[in-house]
Amino acid sequence: MSAIFGWHYLDGRPVSRAGLERMATVLAHRGPDGYAAWCAGSVGLGHRMLHTTPESLSERLPFRDINGDYVITADARLDNRQELIGELRLAGLSCGAETDSQLILAAYRLWGEACAERLLGDFAFAIWDAPARTLFCARDHFGVKPFYYYFAPQRTFVFATEIKALWTVDEVPYELNEVRLGDHLADVFVDPESTFYQGIVRLPPAHSMRVRDGKVITKRYWALDPTRKVELKSNDEYAEAFREVFTESVRCRLRTSDSVGSMLSGGLDSSSITCVARNLLTGAPASQLKTFSTIFDAVPECDEREFINPVLKENGVDPHFITGNEQGPFGCLAQLHWHQDQPTFGPNFSMIWSVYQAVGAQGVRVLLDGHDGDTTVSHGERYLHEVARAGRWLRLRAELKPLAKQQGVSSWEALWAFGWKYGINPTINNHHALRFARRVWRGARRRVTSDSAEPAQRTGWRELLNPAFASQINMSERYQAWRQTTSKTARTEREAHYRMLGHPMQAFALELHDSAAGAFSIEKRYPFWDKRLVEFCLALPSQQKLNNGWTRVVMRRAMTGILPPQVQWRTAKTDFAPSLVYGLRAFEREQLDEIIIRNPGVIEGYIDISALRRAYGRFLEQESETDSTDLFAIWKSASLALWLQHRHSFKDPAPNVNYREEVVPM
Repeated sequence: MSAIFGWHYLDGRPVSRAGLERMATVLAHRGPDGYAAWCAGSVGLGHRMLHTTPESLSERLPFRDINGDYVITADARLDNRQELIGELRLAGLSCGAETDSQLILAAYRLWGEACAERLLGDFAFAIWDAPARTLFCARDHFGVKPFYYYFAPQRTFVFATEIKALWTVDEVPYELNEVRLGDHLADVFVDPESTFYQGIVRLPPAHSMRVRDGKVITKRYWALDPTRKVELKSNDEYAEAFREVFTESVRCRLRTSDSVGSMLSGGLDSSSITCVARNLLTGAPASQLKTFSTIFDAVPECDEREFINPVLKENGVDPHFITGNEQGPFGCLAQLHWHQDQPTFGPNFSMIWSVYQAVGAQGVRVLLDGHDGDTTVSHGERYLHEVARAGRWLRLRAELKPLAKQQGVSSWEALWAFGWKYGINPTINNHHALRFARRVWRGARRRVTSDSAEPAQRTGWRELLNPAFASQINMSERYQAWRQTTSKTARTEREAHYRMLGHPMQAFALELHDSAAGAFSIEKRYPFWDKRLVEFCLALPSQQKLNNGWTRVVMRRAMTGILPPQVQWRTAKTDFAPSLVYGLRAFEREQLDEIIIRNPGVIEGYIDISALRRAYGRFLEQESETDSTDLFAIWKSASLALWLQHRHSFKDPAPNVNYREEVVPM
């Protein structure tokens, strides 16, 4: 993880080195190992270095080729180095010391703008092509490496790894994007390019960009192929193939210049990464792989030590434990807001922040993370709909019985629900008299329930948002557009899987993790977001994702002999909501009262304060069970209020903000 930034005056004005230095200062936390800048006339590139691979120790960026025709700045780790080196040498190109950035530049010289299609790994880079007077930029397949920019046609183009660096340029506006704010409150991710600021956008994953003749043209260079299929002869062959691809993904991410860390939550994903990495590092000192786990003494229902300890029992790692719930979720919120350049989306980031602190204190610069392996492998639950639609009721019953037992629900009720949707209801739809009878029955049922049942107490976005604000930004239309992108209407498991893998939320979450880890000069690496692994999992038959009630079954089978059985075949995922409830009640009551009850002025233009207060009242009354929509409405509203109160100070290179010191009056 390094930082890149650059500036191009499209009207020919000269870029100043002092301007590049201001950008470098704001990004200093991301690259403590050095800063350099290059500028010539109307273009300038800069770089903040963090040494994380053996090759990076000799890397000097921005790098200019021997003829001076091309200059590159890059935040990159390539996983197909040897393949690229072979192809480039066959073409007669020498790569010199062959750092990752030099390989990218050589690939550009050989293949031009098609070079991004040849790269495998995590990367964001910009190349100045002097002969063509073109700035060419690209971002990796899933958006692991961030890339933000501001573009004023025929005048200015500025880019950086973090948004805050763009504000050092006077021409870049600092204006709130209220449409994105509304999307944030409604949990909507319609636009993959927009940010919380007017005029500042992100380059989407798997896209390249050409800046030339005063214009910007973006192009998708890669997309998942939902028609590709992997067809093998047996479950064992599928498991072996998965193990091979997954092991290679972990191996590539162990290429470091020092020790490596691994998140270890006790879940299937982080445990698999840790165990495979440990096996790959056999013979190395145990300190080579440090694990970091959060434990919860104050909220034991969130504690995962019964799954963490079996992994650690095998030795070969250097374990570290971080105690959760020692401070409230607002304790580090000011720092998170500055580093993430937006109101924090997930309350779990306050917990993750403590992990990053511990990782940084150990001097670890590379951290493996099992983030969202659920999406990469897929639970396969849409397979049930495929079976029901085909009328294979015995097969459906066989799948539902163990799955329902694991989830604590009635398999007969689940079978009835599928039978109604795919058997009875279609039959009714084909007969006029039956359709009429169904309408009569539903009308009578609505009248009975409306007279006897209490209205549901939930704080969804329609209740949370100020109606005038929701109307102003056309929230209903935006929400419907977003709903069309979700997997709920997918007819097959593969279609649902494909949609989730391409959802804008994926890159957004990776960016938030990147910025939080960047605060401690840590590079996050995600074995589950390896292009080869993602393509393989999407191409699998549905039965390799769900079989005999076991979700993600191909991965479970592949981890035989690698994972402890109690982790390999665990069924439930831990719900960390009780940790948030505890943190808000134990540490944040005064802040919440101030924001929601006494002084909500800063958010009342966006949020229906009456609805928020009702949700807060229910939250305070409920001792054990808390409705999740209420809980997250409270969190998002409070986080937004604190961000709005202080957001102008976050434009400063190093703001001195601590939410605990005072509650700022309106």
